[in-house]
Amino acid sequence: MKRRATCHCGAVELALDMPDGILDPRRCDCSMCRRRGTIVASIPLAGLRVVRGEDALRLYRFGTMVAEHWFCGTCGIQTHHQRRSNPEEYGVNLGCVEGVNIREFQDVPLRDGVSHPADR
Repeated sequence: MKRRATCHCGAVELALDMPDGILDPRRCDCSMCRRRGTIVASIPLAGLRVVRGEDALRLYRFGTMVAEHWFCGTCGIQTHHQRRSNPEEYGVNLGCVEGVNIREFQDVPLRDGVSHPADR
């Protein structure tokens, strides 16, 4: 399934290849995710392509400097991040994905990002 994702202002547009639909929707309680409050889903690195706004994307890293958090430099919305626990995947902000209603996600699992396995 092909999906489109955009930041709030539309400067950044992503093309997502999600042949198996939305995989592993979750929240995380690490210091970054806790403040964002987003629900993310995983896709392989090859499943995400920046269609528009690569120059608008900004990168933020913290802590171990492994995860790459990408957000729009204009509106500030984080569209995706390259995962620390699985660097072969992106976590995509489901609130940015066209046709996805985050209200449909009840009982979304909360992952323990405070005690991340990479920190042990």
